[in-house]
Amino acid sequence: MKVEYVEESTVRKALAFEIESEVVEKEIEVRARDYAKKARVPGFRPGKIPPDVIKKRFRAQVMEDVAESIVNRVVFEEIEGRGLRPLASPQVTDLKLDENQPMTFRAVFETLPILDAPDYKGLRAKTKKVDVTSEDVDQELARLREDAARFDPVEGRPAQTGDYAVLDLAWRPASGGKGGRDENALVEIGSGDNHEDFNAGLVGLGANDVKNIEVTYPADHPTPSLAGQTVSYTVTLKALKAKVVPAADDEFAKDLDFDSLLALRGDIREKLQKNEERRADREVKAQLVEALVERASFEVPQALVERHMNARTEQAARSLAMQGIDPSKIQMDWREYREKQREDSVKAAKADILLDEIARRADVDATDEEVDAELGRLAERVRRSKEALRAQMEKEGDLQALRARIREEKTLDLVKADAILEHE
Repeated sequence: MKVEYVEESTVRKALAFEIESEVVEKEIEVRARDYAKKARVPGFRPGKIPPDVIKKRFRAQVMEDVAESIVNRVVFEEIEGRGLRPLASPQVTDLKLDENQPMTFRAVFETLPILDAPDYKGLRAKTKKVDVTSEDVDQELARLREDAARFDPVEGRPAQTGDYAVLDLAWRPASGGKGGRDENALVEIGSGDNHEDFNAGLVGLGANDVKNIEVTYPADHPTPSLAGQTVSYTVTLKALKAKVVPAADDEFAKDLDFDSLLALRGDIREKLQKNEERRADREVKAQLVEALVERASFEVPQALVERHMNARTEQAARSLAMQGIDPSKIQMDWREYREKQREDSVKAAKADILLDEIARRADVDATDEEVDAELGRLAERVRRSKEALRAQMEKEGDLQALRARIREEKTLDLVKADAILEHE
């Protein structure tokens, strides 16, 4: 076997193979015998078909199997023997295969570029002073009170603005097509989230009243499936409720396991402070990564860029799905969207390479203790045992990703520690 290693660029490499005809013929015979054992050919008993008949009748399949077998074997052995680390499976090009002839092909792949030591010290970033105000605490306290609100029955009068209606809903587009229904939906009458015609249609309804309400949505409605559509609703009022928000007092604080309202406000302030500090930390690190990328000049493997483009596109689709929107049914050119992510994906891939190189040179890694601690925090957040979460993440391949995130965060801490921070 003859092999030539070619560096087409700083990241794109190729291995050019020439496999002796004797090796090819031997592989053809092996594959032909395999086919002879299971093939069915009129005029021959199973397992008794001559190899020449097999090679003629199933030539395309046999030669395809031969090529796949040889390529998989020799490419893997050569890459491993040379200590190469492709970022993705090599692409086979220029394949030539025929009987009694040497087999030739090229295996093309990308590797990480060889970098000089990244100069990460002395990067500049602007940071803001974190200051949690009493108004911030008031807003969070109001949110907690809203979450703790109860809904008391309203009887003896028709629905009015401000009530919460328990409805059975059925709807269908006025132009025809598939509709839907929802039972026991809780709807605030007069809410800005509802169309004004829908709110108006609910006012005055009594218990068990049924009413048809037709709503025409504007063309710029944020829900693509409703934009510009006229929808016919059939509503049945099952009950009315009044929302009662608890007062901001010591009793409310005790319901949340605090001794007093003052203690609750102190806890809120502390948590808001930590959240703001984390947000500010992320902003500073984002500036430092951008400055680091601007300093560097090297070729970025397209395999890494493609991964980031795919991840960004998939994230956008998941975000729509979480809002109840089917990504496949909206007017979105996903190929165009994905291509628009290329520039940012190049920067993200470059940042990955630089941070990985800094971590390698500074011997930064995630310890088992750090991974275990982060697992504990995640488990507490999702209310699962740490052991169960670990088992799931190991099964789904997410544990290594968690370790990589911890390593990257430690590397960013290192970069930040050597940065020049300017306070605004």
